[in-house]
Amino acid sequence: MEAETQVSQLEQALIRQAESLAREHMKNAEAARTRIRNEFEERIKLKEEREVLAAKAEAERKVRRRTQAAETHLSADLDRLRWALTESVLTQMRERLRDLVNDAPRYQTVLAELLGAAVAQLPAGDLVAEVNAADYARLSGDWPQLAAALAPGRKLGLAVLARPSEGGVRVRLADNRAQIDQTFEARQERLADELARVVMERLFASAPDLGTLVHG
Repeated sequence: MEAETQVSQLEQALIRQAESLAREHMKNAEAARTRIRNEFEERIKLKEEREVLAAKAEAERKVRRRTQAAETHLSADLDRLRWALTESVLTQMRERLRDLVNDAPRYQTVLAELLGAAVAQLPAGDLVAEVNAADYARLSGDWPQLAAALAPGRKLGLAVLARPSEGGVRVRLADNRAQIDQTFEARQERLADELARVVMERLFASAPDLGTLVHG
């Protein structure tokens, strides 16, 4: 009877130990399952973050490309507009200069004013006024009186320009140390540079901000 009791106690002890081991294994298994699940969720989270960052970077690259393309397009449009405006004004100016040349009395007054202004600005010395062939024929008959009136006390000769010209005059020192070019061509060149500068200032002063244009 005592032997049976001991066997029964041993069995109960083994059962309790088995139950304890089972609980420990279940606990470890649950902990492992939680750890694996957490690691899996963390990997998923990191992957999503990487995908979000990659998508954001790609979106930023696309925005930069579109912004650069818009800036290039706008710059080209502004250049074309500036050129068109400049050419339009210069064309109108050339037409008005031709009208001026055809109005002989008014044109002769303008020539005299240009000559007088140039003579006053050039340093001391003999002078030569150069005009186109048509103006040379127009002025040569009365030149001595005109020269005396415009350059009193100075020698002012008259010559034909070596290059073609619509009108106006170039006045230089006889020794070529200095000159003032008031031919229509020279004045148009100077006006073109100034006009281009003014047009650009006006265009960019009124143009919308590129960032606002692209993203607005």
